[in-house]
Formats: sequence, C-alpha cells, structure tokens
Amino acid sequence: MAAAGSGVLVGAAIVATRFAVGEVQPLTLAMLRYSIGFACLLPFAWRGFATVWKAAPRDFAAMAALGILQFGVLIALMNYGLRHIGAAQASLIFSLAPLLTLLLSAALGRERVTWPLLLGVAISIAGVALALTPKLQGTHAGHWWGEAAVAASALVGAACSVLYRPYLMRYPTIPVSAFAMLASVIVLALFALTEQWPAHITTFNAPAWVAMLFIGLASGVGYFWWLYALKHESPTRVTVFLALNPVTAALLGWLVLGEPLHATAWGALVLIAVGLWLATRRKPHDPRNNRA
Repeated sequence: MAAAGSGVLVGAAIVATRFAVGEVQPLTLAMLRYSIGFACLLPFAWRGFATVWKAAPRDFAAMAALGILQFGVLIALMNYGLRHIGAAQASLIFSLAPLLTLLLSAALGRERVTWPLLLGVAISIAGVALALTPKLQGTHAGHWWGEAAVAASALVGAACSVLYRPYLMRYPTIPVSAFAMLASVIVLALFALTEQWPAHITTFNAPAWVAMLFIGLASGVGYFWWLYALKHESPTRVTVFLALNPVTAALLGWLVLGEPLHATAWGALVLIAVGLWLATRRKPHDPRNNRA
C-alpha cells in the first residue's frame, strides 16, 4: 500500500511540476520542492534524528550521497526533461525504473529473478513502448534530450532504490528520509545560485507557489512511503509500483493541463496494470502472504 501510494503521488507531482516548470527554473524548483518536503517531515523526524547524526561516518556519508542523488540529480534531470516533453510521456519513460532496478539488484546479488517478476516488468516496459509509439513513428521535431534526461533520472532512481536498503534496516525510516532531503537541499541551494534563486523567489506567481507547495507535500509523504516500502519489500517489487504514476499523470495531464490522451495510451495502461499484477503476485504457499 505504501509503494502504491508513493507511485500515485509521483504521477501527481509530475503533472504539478509540468505546470510549475514554465515559471520556475529546474534547480530552483528542485530546491524548493525538497525544502518544503523536509519541513513536512521534520516534526516527525526530530526525535529520531540523533540516531542518524550518530551513525558511522561511512553510513552518514552514504545516506547523504544517496539523498543528493535521489533528490538533487534525479529531480534536476526530471525537471529538465519536463521542459521538453509532456507529463504523461515523462512518467511513462520513468517507468523503466523497475526493469533497471531488477537488473541492478540481480547483478549485486540482492534479489532473485523469477519468471513472473521478470515477465511483469517486461510487460510494463511494453506498455511504455506502446505509449511512445505515436512519437516514434512520426517525425521527431528537435532533439531527444528531454527523453534522455528522464531516462537518466530513472537510472538514478533505480540505483538509489537498490542501495538504500542496508541503511533502512539499521536506522529509522523517517529520520533517514528527512536527513536525505536536507543533504540534497543544501547542495541544490548552492547549485541553484546559477539561476539566481534568491532574487527570483519573490517573483513567482500564486499558481506556481500552489503547485510547489503540493509538490513539496507529495515529496515528503511519498518519499517516506517509498522508504517504508523498501524497508519491508525487495527493491523491484517496490519500484514496479512506479507503473501507477503514468496512470495518474496521463489522467491528470489530460484533465488539468489539456494534454492529448492518445488511444495507444489506454492500451499502454492496460499492459502496465497486467505487468504490475504479475510482478507483485505471490504464490499461495509464500509465507509472506500470512503477514498481519
């Protein structure tokens, strides 16, 4: 349930980002997004922060680095991509993350690849390909930097999903989430100086601020749910729920942004749903089915 909720919030945040990115520069938007997310988590993380501050130096540095990658590099790449492609298309490309996670996790020996899991991920990827068919068959106007940026963000997300688990088993989830966001905010604030954010922050209009507040809240709640899921499930079974974000982004992009919803998108959503079911279903004798 936590992974599913996080997947829905990712899709909603992508649509809101698409709305705000025309007003706010990518690095500034990422910095404000996670500043708000950190503020949302801080009241709940405060008491457990001591466990993170007292962590072994290697663990402390690793959690900070993962936060910078997850909230800084990933989101900067996503924001850049959303300046060039639509919200639905971006979320569908980002759905490559489960396959990338499965490959990385298997390569590191942290997850056993089963046929239902592999087939489910493959069918989800087929849904992504189907959704991109109209653009692939037509004449591509301009370049593919937007698509490449979103694909790169999916790779970063996959790597973080695999690498986070050891630290989530050692430390409380909410303090880890808040600390990772704080590390990224500090770095993003420095890099966003190239966009002169201190001078521009007072010039954003009210709709942009509403969108950023929603994105920040969705980021704080969604990321806690994401790490909670990673603590209790394998990385691939968690990241496959990112397939829910295209459903959310496509429908909200159509309703809110007026983005066209091609007929192939409905077929893609069906494939993604089938892939999600295959990848997450368990055999009747699986003892994890008996969890309370």
